[in-house]
Amino acid sequence: MKIRKSIGVSLTIALFSVCSCSNEKVQTEKNYAELVNPFIGTDFTGNTYPGASVPFGMIQLSPDNGRGGWDRIAGYYYPDTTIAGFSHTHLTGTGAGDLYDISFMPVTNPYKQANGELGVYSVFSHEKESAHAGYYQVYLQDYDINVELTSTDRCGIQRYTFPEAKASVFLDLKKAMNWDMTDDSFIEVIDSVTIRGYRFSKGWADDQKLYFVTQFSRPFDTYELIVKDMKPGHGYNAGGKGYRGKFDFTTKKGETLIVRTALSAVDYEGAMTNLKKEAPHNDFALYLNKAEEQWNKELNKIEATFDDKNDEVVFYTGLYHTMLAPTLYSDIDGRYRGADKQIYQANGWNNYSTFSLWDTYRAAHPLYTIMHPEKVNDMTKSLYEFGKQNGRLPVWNFAACETDMMIGYHSAVVLAEAYLKGVTDLSGDSILNLCVETANIDSYRGLGDFKTLGYVPYDKEGESLSKTIEYAYDDYTIAQLAKKLGKDSIADVFAGRAKNYLNLYNAEARFFLPKDAKGKWIANFNPEEYTEHITESNAWQYFWGVQQDLPMYVELLGGKKELENKLDSMFTVSSATEDLPIFSTGMIGQYAQGNEPSHHVAYIYNYTDSPYKTQELTHKIMKELYRNAPDGLCGNEDCGQMSAWYVFNALGFYPVDPVSGMYELTSPLVNSAEIKLINNKKIAIRTTKESPQSIYIDKVYWNDSPINDFKISHADLMQGGELRFELTDKPKS
Repeated sequence: MKIRKSIGVSLTIALFSVCSCSNEKVQTEKNYAELVNPFIGTDFTGNTYPGASVPFGMIQLSPDNGRGGWDRIAGYYYPDTTIAGFSHTHLTGTGAGDLYDISFMPVTNPYKQANGELGVYSVFSHEKESAHAGYYQVYLQDYDINVELTSTDRCGIQRYTFPEAKASVFLDLKKAMNWDMTDDSFIEVIDSVTIRGYRFSKGWADDQKLYFVTQFSRPFDTYELIVKDMKPGHGYNAGGKGYRGKFDFTTKKGETLIVRTALSAVDYEGAMTNLKKEAPHNDFALYLNKAEEQWNKELNKIEATFDDKNDEVVFYTGLYHTMLAPTLYSDIDGRYRGADKQIYQANGWNNYSTFSLWDTYRAAHPLYTIMHPEKVNDMTKSLYEFGKQNGRLPVWNFAACETDMMIGYHSAVVLAEAYLKGVTDLSGDSILNLCVETANIDSYRGLGDFKTLGYVPYDKEGESLSKTIEYAYDDYTIAQLAKKLGKDSIADVFAGRAKNYLNLYNAEARFFLPKDAKGKWIANFNPEEYTEHITESNAWQYFWGVQQDLPMYVELLGGKKELENKLDSMFTVSSATEDLPIFSTGMIGQYAQGNEPSHHVAYIYNYTDSPYKTQELTHKIMKELYRNAPDGLCGNEDCGQMSAWYVFNALGFYPVDPVSGMYELTSPLVNSAEIKLINNKKIAIRTTKESPQSIYIDKVYWNDSPINDFKISHADLMQGGELRFELTDKPKS
């Protein structure tokens, strides 16, 4: 079905007034937004997107190459040469592809269209492409069109600069890639500058609903709507319509068109209100300036200096990456779609989505407790409310859907950490009750056997070894919360469950091994192999998964020297095969910096007599596996975790066990840093070096008091003060 209309200027009926306003950029002492390189991670396995967003915003307005595949999970892959649209939602560095909602593509006629999923497209060159925090620009070579993108919290702003031409702007709601599939869609023309519609989709997250309102800065001459019935696909029966709109403009050379689009997961009214409140003007520079101001405000919370300019770019790009998720999921009036698909009202707080918890509980969320405590409060409420609506704690949720990707129930860690650090106003009892309810769902992924047998048996449940170790850590966090609340009986139960990892330790093999329901060890187990019993890792990597009880390794292995020898083997034993899984990247021996279970392992040397090896390894990883280049991330960004690791390590401390409230120390990469806390407090990090090559800690002080155990507490840091490192060229045991 096709719908054709011609609309003259005289018929323009605006739903609200729009104007062209100018706004000069506010100059700051240092423009951190322009220091950020969003192309880092767009090549190799990083799976990041280079487009425009604001900190933790709903919008991720970014180019799509137009084809699916692992390399294009974020829609964009640096080695590619085509662009087939600019869509408003993207995931940052995940291992599964979804979203790509509300995709626009400007062209001049006749336009280029390929068969298959690519569709309408243009070639482009990186020589005519640029980006920084809050801004993306590319020249569409086939059409002589320059495209610029920026955003507000809930609105995407595009500026197209045209040649003299018969031009068009496509809006393709049927377009989908990777796991994503349009289920139903709609476009409605309200007047000559305003359209609205929705895109309902299924994919990694099931039953996604998104509404939009778009306004053009000038009336379109004509428009055409092409509507097709959706065909069944991806294992479900689609019953809706696939809408594609084409909006035509006669343009002069150098003429610009501003396209403002607001999103809402609730309804049209929510999208319209978001547009009225956040982006009512046809002034691209205004919103770009505001986006840069938002980024500068957040990035300026850490003022760091480096010997190497590239290290500075990697650091601030890493800090930027940590603020691309979680993402805002409530409208400006506080309404949001819940896990049960009902509409809820958030009063006085913002609802957030996109929680990659298996990854981000380790360092990203601990970083937020320092940098964004007010947002942590909102995030904990978001997790808690989702859990109440869904009947259990979220695992990996976005777009009001539980994907159940990965394992464990690590939202318990995030909630417990926030309560123990005093950065949530949720009731501790309410958090504890939901955690206990979730941890006692016997039918969930082997939890019943974990409780009764003391481990998850491999003959009844996949990824059994990993689940045993991760449930043990989650239960430890529940025990810590219960202890804080004076619920001793609950604390005792979960402290006992936190020791269940010991039931899979095989003293002869000196590894944790899978065990069946009858208590028999698996036969012929090779710790280097990647099997269905271990999540995205092998037995070497999961051997070190007991973050809550690191001194135990000394006892388990028979002394500090034996622990050091085992760690040395971890970082030196090469894999028997070069054909490693796609998630095993950034390899140092059996260590995989490209995947999260390894992220804390270097710090276990602090429990031996050779803590200098922690310092050697963290510097090696930072300098060799993080670079100022498109392939500068050695693994999936995973919604900020890969970068949060770098930010912490560059500053010289890391939350090996986030719930403990303690950080392990290493030697910083920064020369100096000032972390601005709430209440005008600051953490000053200072280094003195024998030479530029000094990476070893000779002495370290907190407010002039020596630290001898390579640990510092969150409570001390949040009081403000100076963390001073005296660094030397030679290791010190």
